[in-house]
Amino acid sequence: MLATTTVGSFPKSEELKSARAKARRGQISPAELLKMEQQETREWIQIQERIGLDILVDGEFYRGDMATYFAEYLGGFTISDRVRSYGNRYYRKPIASGAIRWKGPITVEWFKFAQALTKKPVKGMLTGPYTMMDWSFDEHYPNRRAFCLDLARAIHEEVKALEQAGAQFIQIDEPAVSTRVEELDLAVEAMKIVTEGVKVKTGTHICYGDFEKAYPKMLDLAVDQFDLEFTNSDFRLLDVIRRVPFTKEVAFGVVDVHSHRVESIDEIAASIRKALEVFPPEKLTIDPDCGLKTRLKEESVAKLTNMVAAVRKVKQELGVPV
Repeated sequence: MLATTTVGSFPKSEELKSARAKARRGQISPAELLKMEQQETREWIQIQERIGLDILVDGEFYRGDMATYFAEYLGGFTISDRVRSYGNRYYRKPIASGAIRWKGPITVEWFKFAQALTKKPVKGMLTGPYTMMDWSFDEHYPNRRAFCLDLARAIHEEVKALEQAGAQFIQIDEPAVSTRVEELDLAVEAMKIVTEGVKVKTGTHICYGDFEKAYPKMLDLAVDQFDLEFTNSDFRLLDVIRRVPFTKEVAFGVVDVHSHRVESIDEIAASIRKALEVFPPEKLTIDPDCGLKTRLKEESVAKLTNMVAAVRKVKQELGVPV
């Protein structure tokens, strides 16, 4: 009840950013980079425990873009030069040049490394097949459906590998789903393949899209929990959900990851109370709107510290053990 977590990413230090650039240029060895990525992971597991979060993440310090990272480890992909994503952000876009296949574990060793550092559960975290398809070029498949479903089969293997490694909660991010609502049926079909036979809790993170059109059809996605942004959009999605009841668990974003401002404890507590007007507390998890990788370390820590304090405050009001 009112568990606390984060979406996945944390800010990389300037030292790690520099090391990743040097590794790409061959100026430091993969082993040297790995050591720094592990140290940053270790530090942020400690920070999350100190803050008092209930469900932890590894921080994704070993990843760059959420699509390119997985494409580099899947068979059938090549990687393009950098293309513009939005604003001044660029990424190396994957290209499906052959049949997509799972070649072996991608995130499992990182999950096991992070989980060994804490007794609290650590999420397994993946990018979903629809988003991988939508954010890639296709030079192999006859249509988007064939591309997406092959990706779903490959990602299903990674989900099974994470489950076998001990992950209690696996998050399959699908940010592209709410931006192309005309293809929701395809996203639903793909997610059924991804989570088929999985016994542990699954969730999906979807942010910043046309939820008025996507809801309630998006609830057909075969996951247990939806992780959604609310704060940045001034809680407009709550009005949509009031019209048609939510049937899944929800991770409710109460911290705006696009703002440098640190929300106060009282402000976050007020947001949680808004959530409780719509969602039963036993189906409600509290987290930021999205990943924190674009914030400064100090901002991230302050936002999360106030978030956990706000949850404790609301729990006391409800008479729930803290």
